[in-house]
Amino acid sequence: MSLLGPAEIRDLAALLDLQPTKKLGQNFVIDANTVRRIVKASGVTPGESVVEVGPGLGSLTLGILEAGASVVAVEIDDRLAGQLPKTVALLQPDAELTVILQDAMTITELPGDPTALVANLPYNISVPVLLHFIELFPNIDKALVMVQAEVGQRIAAEPGSKIYGSPSLKAAWYGRWSTAGMVSRQVFWPVPNVDSILVRFARAEQPGTEAERRATFALIDAAFQQRRKMLRQSLSVVLGDSAAASARLDAAGVAPTARGEELTVLDFLRIVRAEEV
Repeated sequence: MSLLGPAEIRDLAALLDLQPTKKLGQNFVIDANTVRRIVKASGVTPGESVVEVGPGLGSLTLGILEAGASVVAVEIDDRLAGQLPKTVALLQPDAELTVILQDAMTITELPGDPTALVANLPYNISVPVLLHFIELFPNIDKALVMVQAEVGQRIAAEPGSKIYGSPSLKAAWYGRWSTAGMVSRQVFWPVPNVDSILVRFARAEQPGTEAERRATFALIDAAFQQRRKMLRQSLSVVLGDSAAASARLDAAGVAPTARGEELTVLDFLRIVRAEEV
C-alpha cells in the first residue's frame, strides 16, 4: 500500500488527537481513486518538483510522490507537519519530501523551484493562497487545485456570466484557467456541506508590468465593489470623478456605461494605459 484509505486517515487523526477544524479548512481526502485522478489530471511527471499547500494527513502528498515527483509541502498545523514525513517514510521510503511549517500566505521562498502546484486548498482561503503562489513564484507554470465548487467556477468564469468577477479577472492576468471535473463531498472526512471542483491553470506571459498589474487590480476591485453600477461611476473612486472616469474609458475604447462583468483583464489594462482626454 502506498496511499491512505479511510481507516488509515482516521488512525492518523486519532494518533495526533486531531479534530479537523473549519477554521483551518481541514477536510481530508479518504479515497485513493480520487487522489490518483487528481494527480493524473495535474499532468505531474517523474522528477518534477511540486509544491502542495495544506497537505494535511498526506493523502494527496503520497499520490504526487507515487507519480515520481518530489514535493515541497507547506503546512500551518505543527502536528500535521511533524507527522507527514513519518507517514511518507513508512509508505514510500524512497520519496523526496520537504515540509515547511508556515502560513502559506507568508511564504516568500520555496526550495527546489517547484514548477507545479497541486493541492486540496482550504476552502476559507483558497483564492488568496492560489493568487499568492501564482504571483510570487513564476517558475510555477501549471497548477491543479481542488477548491469549493462555487469558488472554482468563479475563477474559471468567462466575461458576461453572473459568477464572473474579481477572482476571474485577477487569475486571468497570469494565464489560462479551466475546470477539470467535480469531486463528490463523499470522498472527504469530515464530509463538507459543499461539493468541490478541480481547477486547472496554465501560465501565459503576463500582459503588462508589475506596476500595471497593481493599477489594473485596483480598477478591478473598484469595479466589483459596486458591481451593478456603470464603470463611469464605480471607477470614479480611483480615477477622480465620473467625468474623469468617462474620459479615461472613452480613451481606452470602453463604453462608460459598461459594467465590470463585461470586460476582460486586457480591457482593464487598456483603461490603465489610456491617457485622459
